[in-house]
Amino acid sequence: MNAKLVVSGVCLGEQAWLELDEFARACGVEVGFVRTLIDEGLVEPPVQAPQWRFGSDELARVRRIRRLQRDFEANLQSVAVMLDLLDEIDRLRAELRRAGLHG
Repeated sequence: MNAKLVVSGVCLGEQAWLELDEFARACGVEVGFVRTLIDEGLVEPPVQAPQWRFGSDELARVRRIRRLQRDFEANLQSVAVMLDLLDEIDRLRAELRRAGLHG
């Protein structure tokens, strides 16, 4: 099998921000999809409209949303529930680490 693997990446420093168009391109989605995610409360840009700015946390979140949609053929409402559960798992694991227990 002769397959072509394309890998792309975006590296953002702590103070680096992407504007809406750049952010959508980096996520591999349309600007309208990003706006929908914002409207649904799934993504919250650290710098609000009219000049939205996005960082690495938001980039990772949108990529996670796209993976959940693809892997589970899930709509945005289902993805929202999954994200809530995954965020809670992350929070509990962090709490276990702080308590000196392995999570």
